[in-house]
Amino acid sequence: MQKLISYPISIIYYLCFGLTLVIFHPIQWLCLNLFGYQAHKKSVDYLNFFLLKCTNLVGTTYTFENRDIIPQGVPLIFVANHQSMYDIVAMIWYLRRFHCKFVSKKELGKGIPSVSYNLRHGGGALIDRKDPKQAIPEIKKLSEYIETNKRSAVIFPEGTRSKTGKPKEFAQTGLKILCKNAPSAYIIPVSINNSWKMVKFGFFPVGLGNHLTFVVHKPLKVSEFSFPELMEKTESAVVKGIQF
Repeated sequence: MQKLISYPISIIYYLCFGLTLVIFHPIQWLCLNLFGYQAHKKSVDYLNFFLLKCTNLVGTTYTFENRDIIPQGVPLIFVANHQSMYDIVAMIWYLRRFHCKFVSKKELGKGIPSVSYNLRHGGGALIDRKDPKQAIPEIKKLSEYIETNKRSAVIFPEGTRSKTGKPKEFAQTGLKILCKNAPSAYIIPVSINNSWKMVKFGFFPVGLGNHLTFVVHKPLKVSEFSFPELMEKTESAVVKGIQF
């Protein structure tokens, strides 16, 4: 029944979602080319604010817990499970003070209004997962960027989105490079719940009436642990906070 009801609502939703992407594409270009980084960042923040508001049309609500425990003025590495594109939209808005830069697959760098432009020009890392010679330098560049500018990287170590909410095993390479080249950073584990329900029917129609939760766990200072310890503590914290 929910799937049937969702069809007409999803049409309206995607029209609003797509229109938001199209409108903000030239806004981003103008902000970056006329006013620089800070203006471009603001445009991206409000792009994602309006994308979140679009999801309210399908009954989606959000809770972001424990943001107050995130240290400020230091490099950060947010490590989270991955369930849908809505993970990214919410993190950009709710964590906007931390200037989040994502490790994303390079295919997203072309063809999507607003999204592709931000991924190419916003400071993130676009990687080819099948080509370590390309991916490793890109992630290293991102880690050096957050170390120098006291900003944050976001990485989803599962690599691909979970279609059921159940987390996949975390890959180590990307996080290891980030930690090695941003030694003053803190890892911030984040558990994401119910985002997969937005796409449980696939791209269309959209799942209705979902409450997405993002739980921030205790920060881990990179310099205080060996990498195996960091990996174990981070994955454990994220997985324990997932409801599946």
